[in-house]
Amino acid sequence: MEFKIEINAPKEKVWDVLWGEKTYPMWTAAFGEGSRVETDWKKGSKALFLGDQNSGMVSRIAENMPNEYMSIEHLGMIINGVEDFESDEVKKWAGAKENYTLKDLDGKTELHIFMEMDDSEDNKAMIEMFAGMWPKALANVKSLAEKNEIIPPVVV
Repeated sequence: MEFKIEINAPKEKVWDVLWGEKTYPMWTAAFGEGSRVETDWKKGSKALFLGDQNSGMVSRIAENMPNEYMSIEHLGMIINGVEDFESDEVKKWAGAKENYTLKDLDGKTELHIFMEMDDSEDNKAMIEMFAGMWPKALANVKSLAEKNEIIPPVVV
């Protein structure tokens, strides 16, 4: 699955919105209220993508090239604090990556999201769900990045 948006802000600001401690929960609310992440964003680090119920995804930062590219490899699920890497449900998509590429367009930024996803019948509901959520999430990123507020830089 691929999604793109043009944002009237430099890529450094878009990057800080994507991965900032305060802004990450704001734009990811499109996937579920209370969305948050526990990670340091460093290459090789574990990342827990969680919602209100302390459930979500266990992932790894596969690549981090500041202001350019972030790749997140999804490895398993976490439900009520218990990590699952072995269930049949997890095995359907474990190892899939979610890639964020920022490209400079003369001071504006093109944000490109690429999600590896098998388009099998098993994933049809998930594909439809993300097709509805990602445009809202990207609109949130755009809104946050285009505000004239100073966003503290993300240090990784």
